Amino acid sequence: MKVFKLPDLGEGLQDAEIVEWHVKAGDEIAADQPLVSVETAKAVVEIPSPYSGRITRLFGNPGEIVRLGAPLAVFDGAGDDADAGAVVGAVQVGQQVVAEAPAGMGRATAAIKATPAVRALARQLDVELTMVTPSGTDGVITAADVQRVAKILTEVGPAEILRGVRRAMAQNMTLAQSEVAAATVIDDADIEAWLPGADVTVRLVRALVAGCYVEPGLNAWFESRTLGRRVLKKIDVGIAVDLPGGLFVPVLRDAANRDAADLRRGLDRMRADLVARRIPPEEMRGNTITLSNFGMIGGKYSAPIVMPPTVAILSAGRIRQQVVAVTGVPAVHRVLPLSLTFDHRVVTGGEAARFLVAAIDDLTLAT
Repeated sequence: MKVFKLPDLGEGLQDAEIVEWHVKAGDEIAADQPLVSVETAKAVVEIPSPYSGRITRLFGNPGEIVRLGAPLAVFDGAGDDADAGAVVGAVQVGQQVVAEAPAGMGRATAAIKATPAVRALARQLDVELTMVTPSGTDGVITAADVQRVAKILTEVGPAEILRGVRRAMAQNMTLAQSEVAAATVIDDADIEAWLPGADVTVRLVRALVAGCYVEPGLNAWFESRTLGRRVLKKIDVGIAVDLPGGLFVPVLRDAANRDAADLRRGLDRMRADLVARRIPPEEMRGNTITLSNFGMIGGKYSAPIVMPPTVAILSAGRIRQQVVAVTGVPAVHRVLPLSLTFDHRVVTGGEAARFLVAAIDDLTLAT
């Protein structure tokens, strides 16, 4: 028997959700014929069959999450034993679940202060102690604390298990918060000189490129294990896109060598592909720096998250009118608030400030 396991889909993804099987047990299939579609943090990916032959078993149903390296299908022929790996959740391989869902991201259970009786009560009421705020002396969780949380959970109903993009976002943000030494600088760009109908996102991309020219060290990847920095020549901008399914970050390639019209076409195409969930996975990988224009929704300043291996993210808030001094005379101008978060392990405060100044200087130009 040959066993095909969930392959590495890139970008450190550890699992995927089954969307649709294109075959069923007993079917004959040719190599490279579509086998299954899975949803990752990036997109819906169609996985082709690695073998030709008859399928004797499929693992997992649509909606279930499969861990990296868990079996997907068994084919007739010589090969591996099928008793390895598991689908996270209800499906088991053989007689046991080999891989478990990731642990919670709250306080470590071992650090929680609670008596054995209270821990037993929490298990009985299906309450994770990491969710309980202690009220006892010296931070000890009491039975009343557990019962309070149990009552709230009963009122709100079963937890919604995060899947796809939102699941990956939770995992990635946990990684970023545990690893990156984040710091943020903020300032405003006076954009009164902009011509009517100016494309805000394109102008921000251009300003980010200007910042990278002055301080190329922010267009870099950092290797935590070796403490090695790689300053990158091409500026591939990850553009944060908010959709009902979650936060996506497609990559606008080689932004420094594209004119405004080409940048806009690229942005429109990426958004259309994201909405249709047909964006190629390679277009969601390998950004060198990130841009978030959250001001299209609301907000003024922010402290966005830097995702390793990148070292910086520029974000823009909502454009507003503000009184400014023009040659000593008060005037009302349009102002764009900016926030630059950077990994202070790699980027100095001076480098970040110079980057932001260069970006603002570009944004103050009329065109």
